[in-house]
Parts: sequence; structure tokens; C-alpha cells
Amino acid sequence: MWVGLVITAIFILIALTAPLLQGVGLIQSPRELLDNPIHQPPSWGHWFGTTRLGYDVFSRTLYGSQAALKVVVLATLLSILTGVPLGLASGYLGGKIDRLLLFVMDVIYTLPGLLLSITLAFVVGRGLFNAALALSIAYVPQYYRVVRNHTVSIKTELYVEAAQAMGASTWRILSKYLFFNAIQTVPVLFALNAADAIAILGGLGFLGLGLPEATPEWGNDLRQALEALPTGIWWTALFPGLAMTLMVIGLSLLGEGLNEFVNPKLRQNR
Repeated sequence: MWVGLVITAIFILIALTAPLLQGVGLIQSPRELLDNPIHQPPSWGHWFGTTRLGYDVFSRTLYGSQAALKVVVLATLLSILTGVPLGLASGYLGGKIDRLLLFVMDVIYTLPGLLLSITLAFVVGRGLFNAALALSIAYVPQYYRVVRNHTVSIKTELYVEAAQAMGASTWRILSKYLFFNAIQTVPVLFALNAADAIAILGGLGFLGLGLPEATPEWGNDLRQALEALPTGIWWTALFPGLAMTLMVIGLSLLGEGLNEFVNPKLRQNR
């Protein structure tokens, strides 16, 4: 968990400080094209080299973390804001509403996340919010199922029955007695889904369905680097791909560590 936290914190720090570094002149603007030599290998002037359009790979790699974090955080928040309330309501109320929501979520869950995101991204088009929306749909069933199952097991506890006997409203029971007990594993899902969303966002960018063309984003940069890779120009693909891989590893380690922290039995089994 601590290794994942350090890696994730480094990328967050990079995303926050990239505009400051550009402001003081330490890195170039990631949108400046044709201002640099084309396909220049890594050097003191351009640490990660340049692309076929004259982009500075170092600045675009740094700014790529900013784009990735914006989309991923927004996508996971949208998933949480949709899946958690639906899971609470479904698990507590039961009946036809529960069966209907279970059916809908199971249908969504059976679809491959990447395929679903590609389809939605194609429909809604490019853009930060559109990419986050396309990513979020695939994760809603996971939050729904986890929160719903916790709610079903918790609603039979004595303190919930006591609140019902005292005439507490459904909203009060859900918000005060069930909510905080049902979301204990949500941070674990958040970290694991964020890692998965980084990879899917890269896939959308590689297919030209993610963020706008000029926006520094790792998947889009890898797509542009693919044409030059057979000619021996390796730096335009290596550094964005390495950054994306490290960020996925960091978030995955963080999520797995949080899972062991939340579930002590996992540590005992090991």
C-alpha cells in the first residue's frame, strides 16, 4: 500500500506542479508544435526527445498525468454518486425495485468495460467530461453491488430495527445508520477502478476517441508514436507508455493494500 501511495503521490505532485514548471520556464508548453526539431532523440535540450510534430515529449508526458487524473477522478466520482445511492436504496427497500436494478446492473456488468467505454465515447464524442462519462458507466455496477450487499446484511441489525420502531424516516435510516457502514470498501474500489480507468483512457486515446487532439494525453501520444516506431524512433512511445504503466501499477498497489487494510483476514491468510 505504501509503495502504491508513494507512486500515486508522485504523479499527483507532477500534475499539480506541471503548470508552475512551465510558468518559470523549466518545461515547454505541451501544445507548442513545430517550434522544435522534429524527431530529435533525448538530449539536454529535450530530455525525452521530440515528436514528428515538434512536440516536447517531456512536457507532454508530465502534462499527461494531469489529463489522466482529471478524467479518472471525475469518472470514478460519477460512478460513486450513481452506484452508491442506488445500492443503498435497492438493498434497503428490496422488492421490485431491487430486482429491476439488479437486472439492469447485471446486464451492464456482463459487458466488457473497454467495449462499453468505446461505444459510449463514440456516441458522446471527445472531451474531458465525455470521456469521464464513457468510463464511469462501466464502474457503476461494481459500487452498486458492493453497497447493496452490505446494506442487505446491515439492515437486519438491531440498531436499524430500533430506529424503524422509533419511527425514523427512510432517508434518516439510509443516511445515518446505513451509509457509513455500507461504504467501507468504496475507497478500495475507487483505487482499483482508477487504475483500470487509466488503462481504458489510454485505449480510448489510442483509438482517437478520448480527449481532443491537441490535449497532452498518453494514449493519444502513443497512437501518434506508432507510425514512427518501426523506423527506430523509440522515445516518443517509451516515455508516455512508461508513465501510464507506472501510474496503473501505483494505483493497483494502493488498491490492493487498502483491501488488505480494510479486510484484516486477507493479511492473516497470507
